[in-house]
Amino acid sequence: MTRTLRGILGAHHLASLFEELVSRHPDRDLAVFGDRRLTFGQAHTRVNALAGSFSDLGVAPGDRIAVQLPNWPEWILTLLAAARLDATLVPLDPSQGFHDLQYQLRHSDARAVVIPAAYAGVDYLEVFDELLDRLPALRCLAVVGEELWTDDRIYRFDELTRKGRASAHAAHLGDPAETPLAVFYTSGTTGKPKGVVLSHRNIIDNAMQTGRALGMGDGERVLAALPFFHSFGASVVVGAVVHGATVVLQERFEAAAALDLLERERVTFLHGVPTMFQLLMREPTFPSRDVSALRGGVVGGSPVSADLVRRIRAWCNVEIAYGLTETGPTVSLTRPDDPEQKRSSTVGRPLPDVVVRVADMTSGALHDGEAVGELAVTGPNVMLGYLRMPGETKKAFTPDGFLLTGDLASLDEDGFIHLLGRRTELVFRGGHGVSPREVEDILQLHQGVGDACVVGIPHEVLGELICACILPIEGAVMTADELKDFSREYLADHKIPDLVRFFDAFPTSGEGTVQRQELAQIVSLELSTT
Repeated sequence: MTRTLRGILGAHHLASLFEELVSRHPDRDLAVFGDRRLTFGQAHTRVNALAGSFSDLGVAPGDRIAVQLPNWPEWILTLLAAARLDATLVPLDPSQGFHDLQYQLRHSDARAVVIPAAYAGVDYLEVFDELLDRLPALRCLAVVGEELWTDDRIYRFDELTRKGRASAHAAHLGDPAETPLAVFYTSGTTGKPKGVVLSHRNIIDNAMQTGRALGMGDGERVLAALPFFHSFGASVVVGAVVHGATVVLQERFEAAAALDLLERERVTFLHGVPTMFQLLMREPTFPSRDVSALRGGVVGGSPVSADLVRRIRAWCNVEIAYGLTETGPTVSLTRPDDPEQKRSSTVGRPLPDVVVRVADMTSGALHDGEAVGELAVTGPNVMLGYLRMPGETKKAFTPDGFLLTGDLASLDEDGFIHLLGRRTELVFRGGHGVSPREVEDILQLHQGVGDACVVGIPHEVLGELICACILPIEGAVMTADELKDFSREYLADHKIPDLVRFFDAFPTSGEGTVQRQELAQIVSLELSTT
């Protein structure tokens, strides 16, 4: 089923929603980046020209446009231009290694790629000079910046946003439920990255439902500091756009600079991973900062303790969200009117029209009781599938169409989801499967612990040892034995950490998630050399 641009207006296709917002708020800022301000009307003009340029260069509806930019306004323009063409955006990590980059561009058959000329010490033109001959499907390399090399496929991004045919757009926009808006590559622990295909409905319905649950109104100002190549970061941008909000961009998260933006731009919504909020509160100037404009936000992307949530809510009324790339990304969310205990210790209840069940660990049977199992999800937010991986797509779903998340959870009598950690992260000690999340939650109750991450360390007798990696609060002094004794007050004997190691910082991914495998390797290496 297809619809004309006019006929689809108000439906959940990003191009039509953007048209409607431009007509209502042409002079409102869409994006703020340093001293640059881009209104909805100005963005509309540039998006139309960019879509026209891509079309002139051979990009057609259904093609894929890759973008390897940091959090810049040009990223948003590329997203909107892709939607206008009914093409699909493929966000890529700017710090991507050469071989992963080559794989994802070839696997996605990207027709166009948008890159910076240079960023973070990397000369992208030099990288693509080696790549271009290996990408036969590529029609256009659009470069943000001044430097160019001579090649008939390389163009200045700025020129493409000024010289294209302003009237160019898809003759018909596809059904939002079936038309891909984006492909996000996930970093799997084994094998090649998988391209998660998300439709307009997957992403936009999800953003709308999340915004409604948070109470987003007209004229909000949202800080976008999460990396856009990640589904959480991209959802912040899309969520702001579809609510007619202003996106205040931060190229990469840095606590002091983020506080400057919160103050200067009177940001009303702040979304981030737990580490970001901790760094903001540890910033020496934090107590004197005026963040009174903040009304709410989301903390998610990795486990968050009830204590940390309460400390954040003293200055920003955040809700806890749970999701994954394959679910658009949000599955569940706490709400402001939830009972306080559940609002701080669960990941809330599913969004409207999203259904969750728990899959039995042995039989795979689905149930909605309180027994622990693998969380399974179905609803309008669930992906179309993995790009060109039908076998992996089939394995990801139950026979009755529920996506298996890989997360261990239980559902209480009120429908709140209690997460216990990743199925693959269980530590098997002496025949017992121990949830790292359960041990971490207890350790974080200790007044000296800022953050905790529990990993399994191989052991020839017990199978694995439980190792607690601790990030102390600044100035706190404690011992390993003290933390073990503290744990004994709350945990069964087989869940007490065998090892405790203290860290100044945890290794994290680009989106701020603690790298458990790397932590385990660090501790294992230390043990092997002592």
